[in-house]
Amino acid sequence: MAGFPGSIAFDEYGRPFIILRDQDKQKRLTGIDALKSHILAARQIANTVRTSLGPKGLDKMMVSPDGDVTVTNDGATILKMMDIEHEIGKLLVELSQSQDDEIGDGTTGVVVLAGALLEQAASLVDRGIHPIRIADGFEMACQTAVAHLEKIAELFPVSATNTEPLIQVAMTTLGSKIINKCHRQMAEIAVNAVLAVADLEQKDVNFELIKVEGKVGGKLEDTVLVKGVVIDKTMSHSQMPKELKDVKLAILTCAFEPPKPKTKHKLDVGDVAAYKELRQYEQEKFKEMVNLVKNAGATLAICQWGFDDEANHLLLQQQLPAVRWVGGPEIELIAIATGGRIVPRFEELSPEKLGTAGLVRELSFGTTSDKMLVIEECANSRAVTILVRGGNKMLIEEAKRSLHDALCVVRSLVQEPNIVYGGGAAEIACSLAVAAQADQLASLEQYAYRGFAEALEAIPLALAENSGLSAIHTLGELKAKQSASGDPALGIDCMFTGNMNMREQHVIESLKSKRQQLLLATQLVKMILKIDDVRSPSDQQG
Repeated sequence: MAGFPGSIAFDEYGRPFIILRDQDKQKRLTGIDALKSHILAARQIANTVRTSLGPKGLDKMMVSPDGDVTVTNDGATILKMMDIEHEIGKLLVELSQSQDDEIGDGTTGVVVLAGALLEQAASLVDRGIHPIRIADGFEMACQTAVAHLEKIAELFPVSATNTEPLIQVAMTTLGSKIINKCHRQMAEIAVNAVLAVADLEQKDVNFELIKVEGKVGGKLEDTVLVKGVVIDKTMSHSQMPKELKDVKLAILTCAFEPPKPKTKHKLDVGDVAAYKELRQYEQEKFKEMVNLVKNAGATLAICQWGFDDEANHLLLQQQLPAVRWVGGPEIELIAIATGGRIVPRFEELSPEKLGTAGLVRELSFGTTSDKMLVIEECANSRAVTILVRGGNKMLIEEAKRSLHDALCVVRSLVQEPNIVYGGGAAEIACSLAVAAQADQLASLEQYAYRGFAEALEAIPLALAENSGLSAIHTLGELKAKQSASGDPALGIDCMFTGNMNMREQHVIESLKSKRQQLLLATQLVKMILKIDDVRSPSDQQG
């Protein structure tokens, strides 16, 4: 118990309780001091991810306690892997994760916005404004900003025939990622994957049908979209055929093993005759299992469990190709794709429970022995797999995260086909609208409105800083141009094209994502502003 700040005592019933030492000398922050402490912690975390914002944003290298290295600029991943002890810091991690779960993109922007709002709240508190009035003002200003977002949003054509607009949005998302050197190809893969599983009439996308697999080797440009299922397995025997056509799949969750007695008693074999009899029984059972699969009409067995060399050899003799140790999620995806049923017992196998696929083949990679199995031309062709290639595991993991963001943005547009323009254009438009509304207010909340308007400028400021531009000068010029022209498509020219019009640059973002950022950041800031005391379970209760 070395270093433990207390001692254990026992009451008259023998129940232990802890006596904390120096309880009277421990200091607990309350009121405005506590609030400023919370704001400082949140701002530090926001400043950490601020440099990762935008197409010129920098990556972070995260090293786990066991030495695993992750390089990423995805806000949710950075915060999730940071070892944060402060309670308010943990709230920001949850904020980023909430944005990631709901939308999938904008995880860095939402934290930067929350940090900027808290910075404005700190200056307003210093001016003597009560935190509750600030929180209420921020909430009203957020409603004004969201209403203006809806006003400047443009309807977006989502069509399976004309995919170019969707590709432009996916390219905007991937522009800030490590894979931006081939982001046109990656954007096309993401759009085609979503459209393959989307129901455009119901405006619904079943993400369960999209699987992202990675394989080390090759280059990023070798990434492909497979209209089917890719599993990281091979045929169970090296002499089984590597390519099968017009396949009938038996999808099994039962093992090719002799049944074991369901008792705790052990079986003793006393003489050679008994052993031979047991051996004969096992062989007959193996043959019976293989025959049941063959008689059902299956030409390929997909098994969740393994089987030994004897069963493997028997399957080869009977000319029944098989795949073993296929995981549960893959089994389910294969069943969905091929239209087959998952069978738990050999006796239940019948022709109508088999899945169908036009082609099953093994993929080989380079000069290595790495192989994967591809199931294509399935009965239910909606299931797709993105096979990501890359020079090392770290690059593949970052490519997977980037593709996930692109998939989520395209899904958001299928669900709600409205867009705003990126490059900080939407934030500046909302900032101008909120500032104009502040001039119409006579109450104390006008200060919170102006603070909210300034906080919205943190996004274009960060984009300009990360791009190496003169941030204040660029922002001032942009605000003046937007005020004069009323065009909400003018944003930060991060790529130095000489054109501030994001409409012409095709820098497009989902309205749903931008609105969610505003709402989540405002809700969190309102929650933090209402915390004036932090009590731990060990604190003495007065």
